[in-house]
Parts: sequence; C-alpha cells; structure tokens
Amino acid sequence: MDTFELFQRLSVALAVGLLIGLERGWRERKEGEGGRTAGLRTFALSGLLGGVWAAIAKAAGDGGGAIALGLAFAVHAAILAVFRYRENVRDGTFGATTIVAAMLTFALGALAVFGPIEAAAAGGVATAGLLAWKSVLHQWLQRMTREELRSGLVLLAMTFILLPLLPQRTVDPWDALNPYEIWLMTIMIAFISFVGYVAVKLTGDRHGIAITGIAGGLASSTAVTMTLAQVARENPEQRTLLTAGVLLASAVMSGRVLAIAGVINPSLLTAIALPIGAIGAVLACGAVVLMWRSADGEVGDGTAITLKNPFELATVLKFGAVLAIVLLATKLLTGAVGAAGAYLVAAVSGVADVDAVTLSMARGAGGDAAIAAIAIFIAVAVNTVSKTMMAWWIGGAGMGRLMAVVSALAVVAGAVALLLSGA
Repeated sequence: MDTFELFQRLSVALAVGLLIGLERGWRERKEGEGGRTAGLRTFALSGLLGGVWAAIAKAAGDGGGAIALGLAFAVHAAILAVFRYRENVRDGTFGATTIVAAMLTFALGALAVFGPIEAAAAGGVATAGLLAWKSVLHQWLQRMTREELRSGLVLLAMTFILLPLLPQRTVDPWDALNPYEIWLMTIMIAFISFVGYVAVKLTGDRHGIAITGIAGGLASSTAVTMTLAQVARENPEQRTLLTAGVLLASAVMSGRVLAIAGVINPSLLTAIALPIGAIGAVLACGAVVLMWRSADGEVGDGTAITLKNPFELATVLKFGAVLAIVLLATKLLTGAVGAAGAYLVAAVSGVADVDAVTLSMARGAGGDAAIAAIAIFIAVAVNTVSKTMMAWWIGGAGMGRLMAVVSALAVVAGAVALLLSGA
C-alpha cells in the first residue's frame, strides 16, 4: 500500500468516527464538558485509532500484527467500558449502546485499512442511522404485536433455512417454475410491503394524508383506496384531499413497479421507464393539484389504514402461489397464442395486483422486452382503472369523478409514452 492509499483509507476511518461521533455528540449535547463517556472527538479518534492499528498490523505482515490489533481493540473497549460504568452509576441508568458503538467504530476504522473502504463507509452510515433512529425503533417495538413478531420470525427462518435448500432450476415440464427464484421474489415483495406497513404504523392517523398515501402505497395502494374511499363517504366535504391521498398511493405504486423491474431485470427498466413513469407523474401531479385545491391538510382519526402484516406466513404463501400461477399462465399462454397470452394474463391479474405481473414479465422478458413492457403497462393501467371504480363505488360519485379524470389522463399519457418508446 502506497502513502496516498494509506492516507485515503485513514481518512475514511476518521470520517466513520466523525459520523458516528456526530450522532452521539448531538444526542448528549446538553452534557457539560467531561460529563459524558464519549462524544464527537472520542468517536472520531476511535475510528482513526482503529485505522492506525490496522495499518501497523498490516505493515507487520505476520501473526504478531493481528494479535497487537486485537489487544488494542480490547484495551480500547475496556477503558471506555470503565468510564461508561461510572457514568451509568452516576445517572442510575443501564445501557451499553455507547460502548458497542465505540467498539464498532474502532473495528470499522480497522476495516477501512484492512478491507474494502466502501464496506467500512457503509457500516459507518448504517451504525449512525441505527443510533439516530433510537426513538423510532423503540416506538415500533412498542407497537409490534405478538403475532407480528411470530410471523416475522417464522418467515425469517423459512427464508434463511428453506431458501438455500430449494432447487435453483425449473421443476415443471413447461420450464416455468423455479422454486428458488419464486420464493426469493416473494420475499422481496414482502419486504417492500413491510416497509410501507411499518411506515403506516409509525405515522399513524395523526399525520397528513400525503404521508398516509405515500407510506400506504409502498404496502398496498388498493388498501389505501378502500380506506380513504370509506372516509370520503363519511366526510364528503374532504373528498378532494382524500382523493389526493389515493392518487399519491397509486403514484408510489408506479414507482414501485419500476423499482421491482429494475432489480429483477435492469434491461427492462429502459423499456418501461417512460410509460410507467408517465402514469406515475400524472397521478402525482393530480394529487398535488387536488391538495392545493383542498382547504384542509389533515383529517381526523378516520384515516387510519388497516393493513395485513405482509410478513404473515399465510399472506406470503398466498402471494407466492399467485406468482407461480401467473408465471405458469404467462409461459403457457405466450407459447400457445404468442404475445396476446401475456397481455391477457396481465389484464386479468392487474385488476387486483401488479407485483406478480411485474415479476413474471421481468423474469421472463428475455430478449423481447417490448412484450414485457406492454404487459406491465396493461397491468398498471387496469389496476389504475379498477381503483377508480372502487373509489367511485365506495367513496361516491364525487370522489369517483375526480379519480376518473386524473386516472384517464394518466393512462392516456402512459399509452402515448409507450408508443413513443417504440414498444
């Protein structure tokens, strides 16, 4: 390692310490000088110390260097543990987070010199994020039910124990069903939905419809539509704002489709970015206009959204079964009647869900991205229309008309974009 690279790696070690120390120092900023175990400077020095000892160990090039690094780590942790113990005794509290964070800072500083600096930097960001989100995480734990905890643990066990055992090849005569891929894609969708599920639980019903629509759209835009439409029926004077929330959820759904396709098949993303992006953009613009027209920015307790835990085993298995059916139907119908088969599956499936169609088309697009792009567009368009009909039926004609106008513009914009993209 030359001098420039060493300086670069030590700089990353120092930056990791500064980042973690910034969070720790800010949290205890009201403490006077000498009133806390470790703050900004101590954590910054801990990161740099880990990097320096790693450089010494690397220069030594034998087992002695690794032993010296281990001893330095142990001494560093022991010294801070003593001071943290005294602080806990003084305050009458319990807590080891500061010590663990300091140990991790030292270790990440050493990793910045010994290993990939990208991993060290990512570890520093993740550590600072976990420390900063203390209240959010604790609030989430307080709201978590026993059923949610149980279903999450069961799903994690099935994922990390069952997934490696599943065959990574097709097992059916039609060469369509790969158990490993189906389960992996199912878990990915469950995780994305869980992000929205947690966001809805954390924001609750005390926040604005915009947060509700965006967070709920990550989990289920259909559930958002049903919930806010029911609120609109009970509060017709707020239907403009509530319609904006539904449109925001649908716009997030469009972005979710692009994200899923990009992860599974990045080459397909270029084919669907323009039409699906156009639909999402029009829906988002419609939501902004309706919010601007609305006189009130929030509604009362009626906006609470009831969502099923996406990590519930029954929910996961149900989606996995739907995905397998869509994959098989797409393969059989496409082989029998060509592109029309894929379009038929997309239209039927899109009434209730677009994730399964997106995953199916992204996985099987192969060299014909045009067919996959059209099929995904059909699924998104049908889903948009079905939610408009749902809003009209549940929320009344006033909400339905607003939804119909914006949804029609969105579908038309997507169709024009699809034609311009050459699909």
